Amino acid sequence: MGTGLKYRVLVLNRLWQPVNIVGVQRAFGLLLQDHAQVIYTGDESFRMMNAAAWLELSQNESPEDDEAYVQTVKLRIRVPKVLLLRSYDKLPVQEVRFNRESIFERDDYRCQYCGNHFEPVSLNLDHVIPRDRGGKTSWENIVTSCIKCNSRKANRLPHQANMHLIRKPERPRWRPFISSLIGQDYDEDWNHFINLKKLA
Repeated sequence: MGTGLKYRVLVLNRLWQPVNIVGVQRAFGLLLQDHAQVIYTGDESFRMMNAAAWLELSQNESPEDDEAYVQTVKLRIRVPKVLLLRSYDKLPVQEVRFNRESIFERDDYRCQYCGNHFEPVSLNLDHVIPRDRGGKTSWENIVTSCIKCNSRKANRLPHQANMHLIRKPERPRWRPFISSLIGQDYDEDWNHFINLKKLA
């Protein structure tokens, strides 16, 4: 894998809850400033290692070519997969931005009336209760709709158009940085610390 500068590192708070995903430079900054320790997942022992222990491991067991590492003049330094913060014990309070893309993500790019998946260009946002009937522009009243279903429903309530929602619209429960992993490739060792099915 060679240079690991494009690699991402999962960061946990001191209660072992995921709080962020950072780049390699930020990860090494946290480690070298002693704000975090590495959780070694290589043998599933979950050993805690400070910066000195991590460098010693890299020196004694040089990373293979297919592993993520950063090359220095004298040493290949392993890129950690997971960091544990030493003192931070909170979960970041981050609201999911209410926008078109977030609604499509929440609804899995699936029309909430016909149930079919579509590319974003073929999707619209629909007010379940139309605005002129007092419907609000909110997580609980906006759904993803394909153009055909959106036209069919028009300015009516779903039952008036003989249509039914496949799922009740709700405010997303996931944290934004974790939602970015859904459907993406990420290190399988992260599965010990996150549960995408639960958070999605």
